[in-house]
Amino acid sequence: MLSYPVRIALIAALGGFLFGFETAVISGAEKTIQQLWSLSSFWQGFTVASSLIGTVIGSVIAGVPAQKYGRKKVLMFIAILYLLSAIGCASTSVWVLFITFRFIGGMAVGASSVVGPMYISEIAPAKLRGRLAGSFQLNIVAGIFVAYLTNFLFVDIGEDSWRWMLGIMVVPAALFWILLRSIPESPRWLILQHRDAEAIPTMQRIGEADTAKAIDEIRSSVADNTKTHRKEHLFQKKYSKPILFAVILAMFNQLSGINAIIYYAPRIFEMAGFDKADAYLQPVYIGAANLFFTLLAMTVIDKLGRKTLLLVGSVGMIVFLGLTAYAFHTGVSGDRNVIIYLIGFIAFFAFSQGAVIWVFISEIFPNSVRSQGGSLGSFTHWIMAAIISWTFPVIVEGSEKGGMYSFMFYSVMMLLHLVFVWKWLPETKGKSLEQIQKELGIE
Repeated sequence: MLSYPVRIALIAALGGFLFGFETAVISGAEKTIQQLWSLSSFWQGFTVASSLIGTVIGSVIAGVPAQKYGRKKVLMFIAILYLLSAIGCASTSVWVLFITFRFIGGMAVGASSVVGPMYISEIAPAKLRGRLAGSFQLNIVAGIFVAYLTNFLFVDIGEDSWRWMLGIMVVPAALFWILLRSIPESPRWLILQHRDAEAIPTMQRIGEADTAKAIDEIRSSVADNTKTHRKEHLFQKKYSKPILFAVILAMFNQLSGINAIIYYAPRIFEMAGFDKADAYLQPVYIGAANLFFTLLAMTVIDKLGRKTLLLVGSVGMIVFLGLTAYAFHTGVSGDRNVIIYLIGFIAFFAFSQGAVIWVFISEIFPNSVRSQGGSLGSFTHWIMAAIISWTFPVIVEGSEKGGMYSFMFYSVMMLLHLVFVWKWLPETKGKSLEQIQKELGIE
């Protein structure tokens, strides 16, 4: 039977499943949508990126209500946004409304990427925090895999297949809302709201042996702000290190090209010369590899550490992105090596960046600004995702060598990522959130 912290963490992490599903499901519908509304490559890129524009807004604003109303209430509202998006996208025949519902779904994704990892990191014991916070990423890749699978299953059912692809998200969204009713509020948030009596039973159930000491540590981490009765602001010199680490790591996450591959997987395989059936089947293999290697990373993240995974992943991504660029350079139609190269890239991405980013960002900011720091990291991530996803169809349709240029650029970015991690990124495994705060020089 699952322990209490594991059980509630997995329920909160279901927001990650919907995050992944919403992110990947458009890949099966995007070419049909382009034809349905006769969209140019620019407006097609905008249609796909409209969700990502929503994620930027969602990631920016999520921290404020999470700080004011609590993590649980915001998670429940996010579940409702996912429901609205699924119903709206599947039922509308008007392009502007489709964009609107995609935007709403994107807001849910952006908010999920902030509040989900934040909640999990705050209820997880230090020795399990990497794996439990990483369960959010595991759910993301599970959602991506299921989206690719349902896209493949629905692709030949008729002209409205794209509606089924987008509408099936109603089922996990409703389940997420129902299960969230059973989880407690974050004890750290309750303590910062001076509601210790409500926090103590939850702290005891998640394995906190000395609740009085833990409460004192949490209070002391924000003591200066309590004395002066002011809200702590993120953009101060003393927070420069966590700000820099979060922003740069989030940028590199998207400069790997991961979202271009996720959003346009069938198109990429058609570019490589695969027929339509194979072009929809190959992403299922990519989704399966993503899921398997994320699972593998979750088993070792608290043993090997965040930095080691990032270093190993960087090397693999550089190699396989470079090989993919070379495959598009040679232009061999139906080159079966493309699927091998992309699975290789996904494997190393899932083992490193994919597994680490949300864990790391949720750990490095102190209690007083964690919600703001999480929003900043997520905002950066989604701004970059929107840029990459919007420009990808413009680049590949604008040049015969567009595929090669794109993947070579991603490979070079991962080389820079390797240098950044090796030279500057700290290790956070096995440390309490308050200990990490002290080691970063934040008093």
